[in-house]
Amino acid sequence: MARLIKPPAVAPGDAIAIVAPASPAQSERIEGGLAALEALGFTPKPSPNALLRGPLYFAGTAAERVADFHAAFSDPDTGAVMALRGGYGSNYLLSGFDLATIAAHPKPFFAYSDLTGIQLHLLDQLGLPAFHGPMLAADFCLPDGIHLDSFRAALGGEPYTVGSAEGLRALKPATQKNVRGTLYGGCLSILVSLLGTPWEPATENKLLFLEDTGAKPYQIDRMLWQLRTAGKLAGASGIIFGEMVDHGAAPDLLDRAILSALDGLDIPIAIGLRSGHVSRQNVTLTFGVAAELTLADEPTLKILEPAVTR
Repeated sequence: MARLIKPPAVAPGDAIAIVAPASPAQSERIEGGLAALEALGFTPKPSPNALLRGPLYFAGTAAERVADFHAAFSDPDTGAVMALRGGYGSNYLLSGFDLATIAAHPKPFFAYSDLTGIQLHLLDQLGLPAFHGPMLAADFCLPDGIHLDSFRAALGGEPYTVGSAEGLRALKPATQKNVRGTLYGGCLSILVSLLGTPWEPATENKLLFLEDTGAKPYQIDRMLWQLRTAGKLAGASGIIFGEMVDHGAAPDLLDRAILSALDGLDIPIAIGLRSGHVSRQNVTLTFGVAAELTLADEPTLKILEPAVTR
């Protein structure tokens, strides 16, 4: 991973560029998200092509989506960039990025799901911290879609802690009281899809956060097997799973499937943290910075290092 390039902190009153690197969103969800972001004091600025529908299931062509992405980072009047939603299609953008342009104008980029590939590419190649958190038409449009404390702390460069109130619980406590590492990860199925490509994620030797939606226990088992067999879990200091919504099985089966797939790893394992695909109050996590996982007593994940400069 490249040395971190931390963007400037963002505060209410600043503008946030809205981009659609993958799929389009329903107009009512966009309108609700814009209103919610404005209610928090920010000024949303939809990119020129952000509201396109098509071709196919994409929000514009790959060239249009890349152009919006570059323009959003280059715009001197915006402090952050936020994805409209996930869906599918951002993989087609990976080969088209002008990394020098993005590095010259570092900004927080809020996204998750299909956008995991973009976030980790920018983190690995440029050192731009990834803001794994709420998106405009996926979370801000919902009445209880945002975990405001972590969102504000991440943008403002304040250390923060999440725990059981945010769904975190222990699956396998550590022998030591706590473990530290560079927080890294995202959507599990996207991480697996990038294996064997030029954008293969650097998950080794990290404190990993893995989440997904609609994946059944056996599918999660299979993806963990693939990551582990590929050596991508080597040196992990701990693994934290998200809420894993809509997995279609009893919670006990999911827990047992994860523990079985990770059997023999002498590291702490936690689950349930609401970040990414969630039922409510999407927690913002900042990948690329130091964090500490504690499972001995009350489970907590502490973000020890700001991802922005103040």
